[in-house]
Amino acid sequence: MAVAQAPAPVSPPPAAAAPAPIPFAEALQRAAADLFAKADLSGERVDLVIDPLIDGISGAQSTSTRSMQQTLSDIVGASYTRFRLQPFTTESLAREPVVLIGTFTAVNNAGDAKGARDAYRICLTLADLKSKRVVSKGVARARPEGVDVTPTTYYRDAPLWAKDPATEAYIKVCQGTKLGEPIDPVYLERLSAAALINDGILEYEARRYREALAFYRTARMLPGGDQHRVRVGAYLAASKLGRSEDAVDAFGDLVDSGLASNQLMVKLLFQPGSTQFIANPQITEPYPMWLSQIATRARQKDACLEIVGHTSRTGTQHLNERLSVLRAQYVMELLQAGVPDSRNRMIATGKGFNENLIGTGKDDASDALDRRVEFKVIGC
Repeated sequence: MAVAQAPAPVSPPPAAAAPAPIPFAEALQRAAADLFAKADLSGERVDLVIDPLIDGISGAQSTSTRSMQQTLSDIVGASYTRFRLQPFTTESLAREPVVLIGTFTAVNNAGDAKGARDAYRICLTLADLKSKRVVSKGVARARPEGVDVTPTTYYRDAPLWAKDPATEAYIKVCQGTKLGEPIDPVYLERLSAAALINDGILEYEARRYREALAFYRTARMLPGGDQHRVRVGAYLAASKLGRSEDAVDAFGDLVDSGLASNQLMVKLLFQPGSTQFIANPQITEPYPMWLSQIATRARQKDACLEIVGHTSRTGTQHLNERLSVLRAQYVMELLQAGVPDSRNRMIATGKGFNENLIGTGKDDASDALDRRVEFKVIGC
């Protein structure tokens, strides 16, 4: 009697090769053509609003995302006249247009999470506010040559970074959805406030600080308006207006929010390879107030802190890990000097470049978040 042979094991199919990055301008054109060509929309004319494109990790707008937005506007006007471009305002949003959102993200093209980020992924999405569904997607990968990811003025000046739910929802709709899927309700809830916040950012960058502050205050009163970008904007505008007490209160509000969510990440900039802050008084002038507010408000909440140093990807891993610890210890000493009874309520650690957010290793304004100091609430 023949013995049945066990079936031979089936090998899993090989992983798909990563797409080859192409020049930046060509990649954006390809993603846009893909996006508009397959848009599943009825009607001869479609109102289109662009919710400003952002970095897919930090949520910041940059020189590149701004130029991408302008290029997309030009493409629509020249080649896709079915779409009527409308301003990103609460009035336009009330008419339930299609919203174009997009992310621009530094990636390792081979998919190595710890590898150098040697390409940029462009993701474009059309979200139809009438049907509340995603109606088109366009993606491409760009080479890094000619890409300028320097943050715009508002994002460069922002003292803190946090995973804001509104920004996270934006990124999720762009990167984490498929055609026909519902739009994340968190994104929808915060969209009208986001339009006012964008107005505030543009006013701030035009140096109209009173107008910017008015937009932030109005946005905060709307449903979904209690956002990290509003708190940052209120602090920046008050600082520029010379309203020191308002600036202290606004920064304290940022600290309270960060401690409550356990993600208080502050851009304290150091001299290269040093534990001393950079020699630029315009940048470092508010540092004593920032540190005082962090120490005081942590003490008021009876919170113990782990101060975590981070570095960008320049130099060896060992040296960066040691440098990040030394920087954290320096910041801890400054905090303890202001609140002496906190000495047994803080520890200092360092991560080197193991938890980079941007990861390009440029050591300039574009990857300042990689050189952040983080304050984590821990058990006492």
